[in-house]
Amino acid sequence: MVFGIMSSQQQHEMEESVNASSSVNSKRGRKPGRNSNKNGEHKGDMKAKLERSRQSARECRARKKLRYQYLEELVTHRERSVLVLRRELDQYRQWCIDMDDGKMPEGIERLVEEVRRERDLQIQMNQLNAASHTPRPPTRSDETDMIESPS
Repeated sequence: MVFGIMSSQQQHEMEESVNASSSVNSKRGRKPGRNSNKNGEHKGDMKAKLERSRQSARECRARKKLRYQYLEELVTHRERSVLVLRRELDQYRQWCIDMDDGKMPEGIERLVEEVRRERDLQIQMNQLNAASHTPRPPTRSDETDMIESPS
């Protein structure tokens, strides 16, 4: 920079002038002695601020602990669900092997009967929904109302 060409005395004078001008015009940073009337008040404020910070940290740790407990329970529940589904899949695979061998697997008749009942129930529900959503045919009074009130 320019400092390499100047003598050390000139560098020192330039640094002092820069520091003096920046301290006068600078409005950044904390000003010592401002906004603190007494040291006792300042220490009390700092103690209160530290206590609030500690309390906030305790609450944050408690929230974090609850969040991790919830996630662990969720993972445990999902793992159990996966195990149940794996057992069911293994049972279906075994049934397929048995049927390929020409055997009637145990429990498949009960499953087929449950599926039939569920299918019949679904058909009935669809029929009821279709019947409730169909518009009713107009009656004689509806026809006279339509003629008398022009829209």
